[in-house]
Amino acid sequence: MAVLESRWSTRRREKGRRLEQLGITGSSKVVDAWCIDDVLATLIQPGDRVSIEGDNQKQADFLAGALAQADPERLHDLHLLISSVSLPVHLDIFERGVASRLDLAFAGPQSLRLAQLVEDKVVTIGAIHTYVELYARMFVDLPPTVALLCAEGADEDGNLYTGANTEDTPTIAEATAFHDGIVIVQVNKIVDTLPRVDIPGDWVDVVVVSPKPYKLEPLFTRDPGKIGRVEILKAMLAIRGVYERHEIVSLNHGIGLDTAAIELILPTYGEELNLRGRIARNWVLNPHPTLIPAIESGWVESVHCFGGEPGMERYVAARPDVFFTGRDGSLRSNRVLAQLAGQYAIDMFIGSSLQIDGDGNSSTVTAGRLAGFGGAPNMGHDPHGRRHGSAAWLDLASGEGANRRGRKLVVQLVETFKAGGTPTFVDRLDAVDVGEQAGMPLPPVMIYGDDVSHVVTEEGVAYLYKADSIEERREAIAAVAGATPIGLRHDPQVTERLRRDGVVALPEDLGVDVRRADRSLLAAKSVGDLQAWSGGLYDPPARFRNF
Repeated sequence: MAVLESRWSTRRREKGRRLEQLGITGSSKVVDAWCIDDVLATLIQPGDRVSIEGDNQKQADFLAGALAQADPERLHDLHLLISSVSLPVHLDIFERGVASRLDLAFAGPQSLRLAQLVEDKVVTIGAIHTYVELYARMFVDLPPTVALLCAEGADEDGNLYTGANTEDTPTIAEATAFHDGIVIVQVNKIVDTLPRVDIPGDWVDVVVVSPKPYKLEPLFTRDPGKIGRVEILKAMLAIRGVYERHEIVSLNHGIGLDTAAIELILPTYGEELNLRGRIARNWVLNPHPTLIPAIESGWVESVHCFGGEPGMERYVAARPDVFFTGRDGSLRSNRVLAQLAGQYAIDMFIGSSLQIDGDGNSSTVTAGRLAGFGGAPNMGHDPHGRRHGSAAWLDLASGEGANRRGRKLVVQLVETFKAGGTPTFVDRLDAVDVGEQAGMPLPPVMIYGDDVSHVVTEEGVAYLYKADSIEERREAIAAVAGATPIGLRHDPQVTERLRRDGVVALPEDLGVDVRRADRSLLAAKSVGDLQAWSGGLYDPPARFRNF
């Protein structure tokens, strides 16, 4: 019997061996920051699979920095799982020879450097995942041997308080702890009593107080002062041509000035159209400051968040009817649950992309830039597992009898040309060549064209779900692609037919007066205005205090 038990508990025995070697025997789990190098060198072994908490916003930066300083003679060939490769130190770990393989979901801030390291064969990419996909694999074929996480605070028993930025921490901790991995957490402070327990101490093995608070990025803050006429025109077209037409009640907005413009004209343009209460009530969204005027105007019923947003803490705590908060007043965000809500519970995902081809395929992976795509593929597709109906979902229904089902709206909201005159619509996605060069089995496409139901540009709206053939879909995309290589091939006579058939709508078809697309429609024209709308509860980060 003892032989059999030993055969089935190798991971548990190895974890116990490492902790015993460190001297962690069940007393206080707190170690001193000055000895973190020895802690990591003892608890992590060559070839281990290590998950470093690198979320969209918060970063286990102290632990990542310590790992980057490890002796590559002693610690090497690590396989890192990092959802968002956001810090230079994440890639320093590879350049110093400590790690060699990477599975990720997003690498926006480090995308250029990552692409070069892949080309130089310093980094081997396992896969570019969606957020949910990467975390799901931690419960299947990629369970972490060690997890490096971060939290607001802990007590002596290792119970954790994550506060407004819970994000991915509980998911990674569970995947690691319950498969006999080692969970190491950097915290901002040790306290006697936590405001609430977000992760129980028996999931945690080691706690270290970081010399400074973990890095937290205001990723979802957009300055209304940077929103111009083109963004406002696209917002007007989206509201009239999509939100109003399909009665969009539940939704997710991608990051950017385009969707921020929509949020800021709901209390003005949307009010003119008498749409309050009819659209945009239930959101899956980080606490965007640009949503404050809509909340204060009574447009928003609920917001469930992927993460937090620096400066929004007091405002969120003061609006518990809208946000999901604990009794302590702080936000309880959860990236995985929010991604699932965004996949199955909302009527529409609307976001942008760097490139779109003539079939509607899109990607944020471009030449020399391995950005990844985060959660967009989770929310930017029609999940065939959905079974509940809504007006918007049923409005796109197709099929007969038992084959009849609704469809989620997946909207690409883009400008035909990006800054510098680079076309958004291209004949061939750079992602195809990048994928081939990196040895990927498939091109890193963000959203496949057959999942896209609408394309909105400053030229108009293409209702791709109405197209009766692949060729007609291509014609509809070309009709709103402007003077790009795709758009220049459109046939004006074909476009007129598509307008008559309702497959394409130009501003005049939607009753949108292009002359009205100016900043007077914005409910807030500066970050200072957002703070005023909040009654002083919003505390903008220093970089946005330009008022």
